[in-house]
Amino acid sequence: MDVLTPQQRQKNMRSIRGRKTKPERIIALGLHSRGYRYRLNVKSLQGSPDLVFRKHHAIIFVHGCFWHGHDCHLFKVPATRTKFWLEKVDTNKCRDLRNVQNLLNQGWRILIVWECALRGRSRLPNHAVMQQCEVFLHSDTKLAEIKGVKNS
Repeated sequence: MDVLTPQQRQKNMRSIRGRKTKPERIIALGLHSRGYRYRLNVKSLQGSPDLVFRKHHAIIFVHGCFWHGHDCHLFKVPATRTKFWLEKVDTNKCRDLRNVQNLLNQGWRILIVWECALRGRSRLPNHAVMQQCEVFLHSDTKLAEIKGVKNS
């Protein structure tokens, strides 16, 4: 049972942003301070990527673990409206796969940074995440991910 009224839940859900999230800002500011220049949320590219590095022909998506159905401690299926949420997350995952495939077909290189790499009990140090982003930008890797550390 939900502890919030429907109006309170609606207000909470409405306040969740799709852009300029804290994990996105951590990545953007960290890379900017290291001299990288990028465009934010480029709508002309499928999926409106979070950061686009034209010079490196690379894209970084910063995915929230709940909204994109990541298999980590930050993803918990809500106890209420479970079917709705599972369908919603599944739809998001299918759209993510389609967007990534289309961008790869256009020659873009893609890095997905998961929220659990930046927050929660499995997070990595921010400097380690930035270093992995830098390595990706200077590599020939077509598709990569940065995830939090699996705890035993």
